[in-house]
Amino acid sequence: MVNSRWTAAAETPPVSLRRRGPVLERAILDAALEQLSTVGWSGLTMEGVAAGAQTGKAAVYRRWSSKEDLVADALQAGLPTLDEATDHGSIREDLFQLCRRVRDAMYSRSGFALRSVLYECDIATAERFHGVIVRGVIEPSNRLFREVVRRGVTRGEVRPDATGDLVFDVIPGLMMYRSKVCGSEWPDGDIADMIDQVMVPLLRPGNS
Repeated sequence: MVNSRWTAAAETPPVSLRRRGPVLERAILDAALEQLSTVGWSGLTMEGVAAGAQTGKAAVYRRWSSKEDLVADALQAGLPTLDEATDHGSIREDLFQLCRRVRDAMYSRSGFALRSVLYECDIATAERFHGVIVRGVIEPSNRLFREVVRRGVTRGEVRPDATGDLVFDVIPGLMMYRSKVCGSEWPDGDIADMIDQVMVPLLRPGNS
């Protein structure tokens, strides 16, 4: 399932400035994401985050010594978790549902924030945040796509040799290209077309 890593602590935090521990940390991380989504990387300040979290600047600096450290943790905490690929009974439906979850991660508040950071930062700083998306989205989604395809091979829906790296680059490659170049936000209909017109024919056994 797709769940925020701080779902367990997501109830409305108390307004009191005496919040401590995980509740205060969650409020600070949430405020950092809010700052990124409204003013971007260049406009985000530790003071602004502290104000958004209704705490003092010192409370932020005690936990994070730099803006980079704070933003990295906020992105990691906020990205949806891709932890399993539910079996929907067919390769077509498994891929469709998994792509919807990846799309939702890309267009979550954390996903938007991460992309804005990558666009605004210098190369050295952006490289650090690139690792966040690799570990938080690309690697887990690739693992789940491989699981879905292996399941399709077992069912006889997918040809056994359709497990090379290039095959698994097709979906993220299309999604990234059409998002960045064409401005697509990948509605369900576009995902269905990608699966039906590209992936299912690509994976189908030769005698089907």
